[in-house]
Amino acid sequence: MFFVVNFSMKKLEHIGIAVANLEASEALFTQLLGIEPYKRETVESENVITSFFQIGDVKIELLAASNPNSTIAKFIEKKGEGLHHLAFEVENIEEEIEKKTNQGFELIHTKPKDGADGKIIAFLHPKSTNGVLTEMCQTVIK
Repeated sequence: MFFVVNFSMKKLEHIGIAVANLEASEALFTQLLGIEPYKRETVESENVITSFFQIGDVKIELLAASNPNSTIAKFIEKKGEGLHHLAFEVENIEEEIEKKTNQGFELIHTKPKDGADGKIIAFLHPKSTNGVLTEMCQTVIK
């Protein structure tokens, strides 16, 4: 028996890690990975400051709260620092949102929104993905 699978997710784009102290975490991951972060960026709409490390084809995104009421601050308060989400690159995020909705996944965002590192993003709720917050992201050229 063979299964035909239509892969709509192109690749694992990045792994998001929630951190309480961005500077300390950048130093830790610089030592751990042997490389410096290539970018730091504030995403105002999410009240988060991000820092990116490139490891081959995959990125590590450190996420720190820029506001004590942000979702990252609440995540750390509830669960502590650690794995926050997996992000998958998609070709067309609007089609993926429609497809995932039709497949019965619960979405946090029903429309794409601006994210970090030149991406538009939408999250699937962890209730529908075995407890893993899953991000779909598409590169946009501005």
